[in-house]
Amino acid sequence: MAPGLRVIVDAIKLARTTFERMQSYTIFRIAETIRIIIFMSLAIGVFQFYPVTALMIIVLALLNDIPILAIAYDNTKVREQPVRWNMHQVLVMASWLGLAGVLSSFLLFWILIVYMKLPLDFVQSVFFAKLVIAGHGTIYNTRIDDWFFKRPYPSWILFSATFSSRVIGTIIAVYGFGLMTPIGWEWALGMWAYALTWFVFNDAVKMLVLRFYHHLKGVVVEI
Repeated sequence: MAPGLRVIVDAIKLARTTFERMQSYTIFRIAETIRIIIFMSLAIGVFQFYPVTALMIIVLALLNDIPILAIAYDNTKVREQPVRWNMHQVLVMASWLGLAGVLSSFLLFWILIVYMKLPLDFVQSVFFAKLVIAGHGTIYNTRIDDWFFKRPYPSWILFSATFSSRVIGTIIAVYGFGLMTPIGWEWALGMWAYALTWFVFNDAVKMLVLRFYHHLKGVVVEI
């Protein structure tokens, strides 16, 4: 009820910001679901390998809650044109990112089990570290329709939530604390390097999918 039209403009900006956050979360959630379902199903059904224990899953779920909630406070683009859902685009993007995540997990599986022949309990702890470090990278891949280092930058709330959860998960994996076999700092830092490498690769996948989709549809693609 304030005088002037500014309040209407602000309401539109808020609505479009909310839409961007919802779409980012949707792509993130679908991609992560694809990664978990395909990798866990194949690992357990085909290779008889349990990547993480039930206790690890509980810890991962607890560490995931706060970063996911922090998406609601992220900085986003404010589109000049009206925004709307494009579920075909969302599913295509999420599927490719999900498959890239499956590839990264099976590569790590091959290195640890087949090539290095490490003990199962140690491998599970390494996978826990990998999942807790790399788990929120997809949020940064999907939050804008450009390279991850472009503006708008992530909010401090989102960055603090994701970084702190990764650090806490890393410390748990390093020392074990009776929850799992400790992996030590050398392996933990190796998982940070592995996760960051695949994060950049996933962002390249995102850009390739966007360009292909743009060429296929002949329209400007907005995530």
